[in-house]
Amino acid sequence: MSRTNFQELLDAGVHFGHLARKWNPKMAPYIFDQKNGIHVIDLHKTIVKIDEAAEEMKQLAKSGRKILFVATKKQAKDIVKEKATAVNMPSVTERWAGGMLTNFPTVRKAIKKMGTIDKMKEDGTFEKLAKRERLQVDRQREKLEKNLGSIRDMSRLPSALFIVDVMKEANAVKEANRLNIPVFAMVDTCCDPTSIDYVIPANDDATKSIECIMNILCGAISEGLEERKLEKDKEAAAEENATVQAGGKKLRARKGAKPVDVEAE
Repeated sequence: MSRTNFQELLDAGVHFGHLARKWNPKMAPYIFDQKNGIHVIDLHKTIVKIDEAAEEMKQLAKSGRKILFVATKKQAKDIVKEKATAVNMPSVTERWAGGMLTNFPTVRKAIKKMGTIDKMKEDGTFEKLAKRERLQVDRQREKLEKNLGSIRDMSRLPSALFIVDVMKEANAVKEANRLNIPVFAMVDTCCDPTSIDYVIPANDDATKSIECIMNILCGAISEGLEERKLEKDKEAAAEENATVQAGGKKLRARKGAKPVDVEAE
């Protein structure tokens, strides 16, 4: 059953592509028509692709895996960060640091540095530094927070990436491809979809279009997380029940034991 509404996509302008003269021929299968020199995306195909991506993301979330959301363009960054944070997923919305995936151990060291600075502030070590040193440390902490703050809880490589504008985030796509990390992406008519595992043909320039698709995908992730929680609760209840039953059997066994005849011994 489709979770995506055609009219909803239409109202959000998801169907508006780029100028026809700037198109990428590899996007031809997803183009419905051309109007006033602008390509129109086939929303029926977009719906199929969104539902496919949503189901896969739901399963990833259900299995406890992380999806890294990447969107540094002005129209996308705020909405992507907000929606990703709401479903407890990491995001990169300021700048893609080269090697963020391929050199992940170094990125983890930088994140640990943030933790070290925070600890210094908590235990009073920071206040013992000279004023100039404190300013330098503060600037370093702000820079790290801006670039890496949203992934500070990502202790391992993500299981997948979701990208808005594959041309702008080309480095992120390359790193994910190199590490065989699946890539979900909103792909406009001017982009090459061949390096994307889950192509969502859509307008990646309009905030409404981005928000519409983020709502659908994050809704699916939320469902996956809820199902994961329910399964864990069931497992915990089953374990607790098994423990209670085992305790009851031991108690009954002790009560049913024959008394020891001291005089007979």
